Amino acid sequence: GPSPVRLAVLLLVPATVAVSHWLQPAQFWTPVPAADPEAFRGLAITEPVVEAQGRLLADALAALPPPRPGRIEMYGATFAPYASQNVFLRESGVVTKTMQQRFDGRIVQLVTNNATSLSLPWATPSNLHRTITGIARVMDREHDVLFLHLTSHGGYDGKLATESWPLETEPVTPQQLRAWLDEAGIRWRVLSISACYSGSWIAPLAGEGTLVMTAADAMHTSYGCGSRSPLTFFGQAMYVDALNETLSFTEAHVKARRLIDEREKAAGKTDGYSNPQISEGAGIREVLERLAAQQER
Repeated sequence: GPSPVRLAVLLLVPATVAVSHWLQPAQFWTPVPAADPEAFRGLAITEPVVEAQGRLLADALAALPPPRPGRIEMYGATFAPYASQNVFLRESGVVTKTMQQRFDGRIVQLVTNNATSLSLPWATPSNLHRTITGIARVMDREHDVLFLHLTSHGGYDGKLATESWPLETEPVTPQQLRAWLDEAGIRWRVLSISACYSGSWIAPLAGEGTLVMTAADAMHTSYGCGSRSPLTFFGQAMYVDALNETLSFTEAHVKARRLIDEREKAAGKTDGYSNPQISEGAGIREVLERLAAQQER
């Protein structure tokens, strides 16, 4: 362009830069906030952990005692695959203790958590499948009862969340669990799903020989799965409060529903009552009644 225009541009460019720096001083570094000591940075994959995880599940399955003649035995597992929140680790321990004390349960704990990587097998889908298969080899599949408690975050799509970075694991689905149970040939099943939207697990798992309990219906979240929660509301109401007063899962579930409703209202849950669900097959009802009577003797 003409010389006056070029001169104007040459003057305006440095003037613009100077004004912008006066209004917003240049910043050549960004402060980094202090690291949160509680933040989850993934599973520690050390040599001792890898060696331990190579044998822990086999050891746990090998330690299961055989059935006793004339008794209904309870075998089972807890499955807590969400590594960053200790509420699921604690719930696994509480449920295991309740099953052992109330039903003489022979329980394998599967937990994904850095605190237990040297002592408990990880809660991966593959380990859950191996556990079901391994228990089926030990138990009397025609007379004994298999108990499973799965606790994690649940999705609206019915998948149970896993968190195990840097391990890559897939969410567990009710269809997948049903296939593993059918493949193992286990006749009598008590299945407990502690997760949001877990009511969607009822239909795929229900059957003549199955009792399924969930912490919520298919449309609502459950409660108490935050990082500061001691237990989920379902875990507390069902396995601490209710089952310590009765050996009936159906009676315990009725009481747990009432307690959860009261506690959710008191806590200010805003998205509606979680509405825990239960389905009991006609066949397993008699088996569980005999199991309860056996424990009361």
